[in-house]
Amino acid sequence: MSALVARVMSVRQELAIELKRFVLLWQYQHPVPPFTLWWRLVIKRVLDVGGSLLGLTLCSPLMIGTAIAIKVTSKGPIIYAQQRVGRFGQIFKIYKFRSMRVDAEKTGPVWAAKRDDPRLTPIGGFLRRTHLDELPQLFNVFKGEMSLVGPRPERPCFVEELDQAIPRYDERHLIKPGMTGLAQVHYCYDQSLADVKRKLRYDLLYVKRMCLALDLRIIASTMVTITTGRGK
Repeated sequence: MSALVARVMSVRQELAIELKRFVLLWQYQHPVPPFTLWWRLVIKRVLDVGGSLLGLTLCSPLMIGTAIAIKVTSKGPIIYAQQRVGRFGQIFKIYKFRSMRVDAEKTGPVWAAKRDDPRLTPIGGFLRRTHLDELPQLFNVFKGEMSLVGPRPERPCFVEELDQAIPRYDERHLIKPGMTGLAQVHYCYDQSLADVKRKLRYDLLYVKRMCLALDLRIIASTMVTITTGRGK
C-alpha cells in the first residue's frame, strides 16, 4: 500500500509540475486561449510521433547505407551520443551519425564544425551539408525528448555561458528542442555569440507563434534547403 501511495504522490507532483510549465508557456503565448494552446501541443505531439515513424521507415535504407559508409571510412562508433539541454532545462542524450574524428574534442568543447574543419571524417562534410548526420534524432523525437520543429538543442556547457551572456536565452527552453526550426532555416550553424543572438530572435518568435501551420511551413522549407544543397 505504501508503494501505491508513493506512486500516487509522485504522479500528483509530476502533474503539478507540468501544469506550472503549461501556464508559463500559455503566459508567453497570451492571448491564446488555454484550450487552444493545449490542442496545439496535442497536435504537435501527434505530428512528431507520426512524422518520426514515417521518417524512420522511409529513411531506413539511407540510414543503413550511411552507417556502413561511416564504418568503412573512419574508426570509431557509428552513432554519436551527446548531452543536450531540452525542455525546461532537462538533460537528454541526442543521437547523431558521427561526422567527426573520435578525438575531435580532446582539447575541450568547441562551436559547430565549419565545412573545412580538419576534425571532420572523410564523409563528415557531406553528412553535415545534407543533414544525414541528424537522422538518428528521429529516435529522440519518437521518445518525446525532441520535436520535429523547435529551437536547436544546445550543450549544457554552452547553455550555462549563453544564459549569462544573452538576455532571455532561457525562454527558448519553454518548449521541446527540434530537429529543425525557424532559426535553422534562416541561419547556418552557430559559430559565434553574434550568431546565437540573431537566431534567438527567431527561436522566441517560434515559441510565441507555435502552431501546426507554422510547423508545416518550416518542415517544407527544411526539405527545400536539404534537396537544394543549401544545408544550414
